[in-house]
Amino acid sequence: MSGGKTIVSRVALEDFARALLEAGGFSAEYAKTSAELLVWANLRGADSHGVLRIPRYVEMVERGIVHGHAEPRYLTERGATAVIDGDKVPGASGMAMATDKALELAEKFGIGLCSIMRTSHAGAIGYFAERATFSGKIGIVMSASKPLMVYHGSKKEGVSTNPIAIGVPTSDPARPIVLDMSTAAVALGKIMAAKDSGKTIPEGWGVDEDGSSTTDPAKVKAVLPMSGPKGSGLSLMIEMLVSILGSNPIIAPALTQNRDAGFNGMVIVINPGFFPVADFAKVATELGTAITALPPANGTEKVHLPGERGSDLAVGRKVDGIPLSTGTASRLRDLASKLNVAVPDAFA
Repeated sequence: MSGGKTIVSRVALEDFARALLEAGGFSAEYAKTSAELLVWANLRGADSHGVLRIPRYVEMVERGIVHGHAEPRYLTERGATAVIDGDKVPGASGMAMATDKALELAEKFGIGLCSIMRTSHAGAIGYFAERATFSGKIGIVMSASKPLMVYHGSKKEGVSTNPIAIGVPTSDPARPIVLDMSTAAVALGKIMAAKDSGKTIPEGWGVDEDGSSTTDPAKVKAVLPMSGPKGSGLSLMIEMLVSILGSNPIIAPALTQNRDAGFNGMVIVINPGFFPVADFAKVATELGTAITALPPANGTEKVHLPGERGSDLAVGRKVDGIPLSTGTASRLRDLASKLNVAVPDAFA
């Protein structure tokens, strides 16, 4: 423990996460993939998409929302496109499968697009955009889910927090530039993290049952869109691309039939080798260097590129350990007790 936080090494946390998920109904392979993604998020300070999600993931298996032993299959594969029926596969594994297929198609055609229907919560999708960059390619990743966010001009949820991530390779393969953003004013997971930490949230993050702004994370019924109409409009178009194109609409059935169609995802990979740029990674690095050389604004120490803060934080946390809030640590201990899973010493 340190300052009210539980400090856990990356390896110990990954092993603990994998054990909890496997005991909670995930296959060994799916548990491993999910644990790696969750801890990747914690390493980068994105605790909203880290191991605090595990109790909910286990609950989703118990309720049949996720199939811990799902058997995804290809629905179509034509040219540079493919569509997978995920069979409610855990999101991390489903999106990894879609990423691998998009990479394979981009190698052959210069661009690859793979949609995955009927999956589950995808987690921090920047992980998959980054994965594409390790092959020297550009990754564009989106995911879609049920209404969780107020549609601009409405007083209740009408769209989801649908995120988008874009990753590009640089001259340093270990330091790609990765933008990972929600279409909401804040990721729903950050509200969960505030609740776990016993903290209030800023005005403008979410609304309560009556559609009124609230600073109490326990009262949040729906989050607000990023930049008003821009955030809700972008979310709507992601639903068009990710869900309708793949033939598994989510939003309309939820609003008109009260039906939950699950989650969907899409990965697009672009191969710079098919374009006239001689060395994309080198030129991208030069652009990044030009941006970070801009004079910092008053009160700002440094100009950062997308994903840079998280990458810097990960370097330190791989050495010093990952801090977890008291609430998150407590809920993981409780779940371990329920599932008969050994708890790391750091949680004692």
